[in-house]
Amino acid sequence: MRVFRGHSRPVPEPVALAIGNFDGVHLGHVALLRRLGQAAQRLGAVPTVLTFEPHPREFFAPASAPARLSTFREKIELLAEQGVTQLMVCPFNAAFAALSADAFIEQVLVGALKVRHVIVGDDFRFGRGRAGDFTLLQAAGERLGFTVDSMGSVIAEGERVSSSGVRKALAEGDMEHAARLLGRPYIIDGQVVHGQKLGRQIGFATANLRIKHNPLPMTGVFAVEVSGLGDKPLPGVANLGVRPTVGGTRPLLEVHLFDFDRNIYGAHISVRFVHKLRDEQRFPNFDALKAQIAADAAAARAFFKR
Repeated sequence: MRVFRGHSRPVPEPVALAIGNFDGVHLGHVALLRRLGQAAQRLGAVPTVLTFEPHPREFFAPASAPARLSTFREKIELLAEQGVTQLMVCPFNAAFAALSADAFIEQVLVGALKVRHVIVGDDFRFGRGRAGDFTLLQAAGERLGFTVDSMGSVIAEGERVSSSGVRKALAEGDMEHAARLLGRPYIIDGQVVHGQKLGRQIGFATANLRIKHNPLPMTGVFAVEVSGLGDKPLPGVANLGVRPTVGGTRPLLEVHLFDFDRNIYGAHISVRFVHKLRDEQRFPNFDALKAQIAADAAAARAFFKR
């Protein structure tokens, strides 16, 4: 995927454009991106996404900003899977937030992106003070030579699909519900790094991934499937959290793969969370932790044998 950072340099070819944060790339996003692809093919334009970094809510109210569902790399991978071939990332800072709605259209959409078609969600607002809306964008398109489309909400089993709905399901430990909204299990990607190697001492060696999500969308112990190490996903059990029993302070994802003993340091893997087993907790001593890890592994194996 071609990635442009900022809008100071125009893209080489006209685009069909979707605008949004696309956190998690859930079923609602997938439906919008499918329509984007159709428009791009019809117009002979490049299917492109415009997104913002950081999330506007992180800029305006960092203390109350929601947990991110996907890292920047994960977002790129998920968008690419939906046929997006170009991404423009606008730094959301004071200068960008101060752009009027008209300036955003003229400088970003027309000047930098050479837009021929724009598709947005039905609640999309833009420009200083969120003054811009679909009606203003449509009128600008008629004046400046691009078409505009909006995408209504996607309903899954009677529920409006949204990133906030996915976050709620994850926070409640309902992996199956989150998967219904996402159209797939929730995934965290990362590179396997060296850890304290405590798992080896008790017969449960782990692949450790440093986590960039801050705050975490969830914590706990999960039955997982890991991709990136072979032809098919490998089952295992994982702990996502700070590991309070061993004095941990930074978020870490520890994955124990069943019946697996290869050295995979440096590998980039995808961890799919398919079922939550329990919350993360502090144990009185290492022996109690060891016993619980054995019980967790047994519970995860039983889950996969259902």
